[in-house]
Amino acid sequence: MPETSPAVGSVAPDFTLPDQLNNSVKLSDFRGKSAVVIYFYPRADTPGCTKEACGFRDGLAAYQTLGVPVFGISPDPVTEVRTFHEKFHLNFPLLADADHAVCESYGVWKDSPLYGWGAARSTFVIGKDGKVAKVFEKVNAEGHDREVLTWLQANPA
Repeated sequence: MPETSPAVGSVAPDFTLPDQLNNSVKLSDFRGKSAVVIYFYPRADTPGCTKEACGFRDGLAAYQTLGVPVFGISPDPVTEVRTFHEKFHLNFPLLADADHAVCESYGVWKDSPLYGWGAARSTFVIGKDGKVAKVFEKVNAEGHDREVLTWLQANPA
């Protein structure tokens, strides 16, 4: 299991995960078409994760203007991801990484002294070329969506 996140400029680890409707989403399907934002969050329907998800929800139109899809990934099962998605009327896919294999491949599966093992709040911008363009670690949930958007506007990926 990688202890660190993939480096900027390296090929992003590919994955196929189910979304909230149990449809498969494959990262490599976006290669050559658009940059992609994937953000990892610890647990569905918790205060910080809700703030972060609602921020992306409320700012999604600006991401769509840039042609950049947003995906949230957590180690929750599909049923919990679906409930969270519906409860907060999220307008972008949430992906279920129940076995945390994708969290591990991105180096975000961490042991916290307070919470035990879980997904560390982190965001990756994957460029059209399939390479990591930007990594945001130790993310503050509130306002993070604007931080990512500002970076994307200044650095078309």
